[in-house]
Amino acid sequence: MSFRLQPPAPARPNRCQLFGPGSRPAIFAKMAASEADVINLDLEDSVAPSDKAQARENIIEAISAVDWGRKTLSVRINGLDTPWWYRDVVDLLEKGGARLDQIMIPKVGCAEDIYAVDALVTAVERAMGRTKPIAFEVIIESAAGISHVEDIAKASPRLQAMSLGAADFAASMGMQTTGIGGTQENYYMLREGAKHWSDPWHWAQAAIVAACRTHGILPVDGPFGDFSDDEGFRAQARRSATLGMVGKWAIHPKQVTLANEVFTPSEQAVAEAREILDAMEAAKARGEGATVYKGRLVDIASIKQAEVIVRQAELIAG
Repeated sequence: MSFRLQPPAPARPNRCQLFGPGSRPAIFAKMAASEADVINLDLEDSVAPSDKAQARENIIEAISAVDWGRKTLSVRINGLDTPWWYRDVVDLLEKGGARLDQIMIPKVGCAEDIYAVDALVTAVERAMGRTKPIAFEVIIESAAGISHVEDIAKASPRLQAMSLGAADFAASMGMQTTGIGGTQENYYMLREGAKHWSDPWHWAQAAIVAACRTHGILPVDGPFGDFSDDEGFRAQARRSATLGMVGKWAIHPKQVTLANEVFTPSEQAVAEAREILDAMEAAKARGEGATVYKGRLVDIASIKQAEVIVRQAELIAG
């Protein structure tokens, strides 16, 4: 372990982030009643330019008017290359009430993008006397973003989560894909004449996870576009969970259940993790640094792995 310890990520459930456009206030109450851990009300891609102002007003009203329970309430603002983002920030913080938890910043390409939003947010908070600091989540959606992911991850103490936006990322990288997330038809290898499909998002996800874990941020997988393909969603989510991501977006209500299913440790996994911890406690009492559990070696590193599962289960249960 490095002398500089790895900080813990925020202790909040983040298995599923449910998105809904700010231009459709009729669905806000349904989103609040869902099983998603995080609600992302959207002002960006899902809202037409002509609807931006009204969508912003809809969200401002809903922040206080809707009972969001214990969910993390987040709003995705417009990108910094648009004329709308500054008004999104100012109006949300001046008019939106104290219930808002987080702002999601799209298409972040460098640490300076975070600095710009942070400076504006800080000024409005001070002017309004807001006592609850607004948290940030960023989306990596470009070649610049993934190239600067380490700098972005440490850009602000407000930063709590980071997601991969597969569609815009693919476009920025010049990838010949049309699907949003998941396996891509032409991204395969041949072995003895049989096709084996690889994961084109793996390397970017791994880079995001490493940057997030280094700086105590929650790494989150982004959207899966084909909401008719439950098994494809599950497969993508399981790969992401295995890599260390804590949750996934839902762009359709049916995906909430799927995300919660994958990112909630099973009873069997939790029971096994607790058994490993018990086995290691018994080994320590015997003066041993390792032991055998179900025919395999477990040691101090195994304790850390098991603790991840137990802590996640306890966080969700709590």
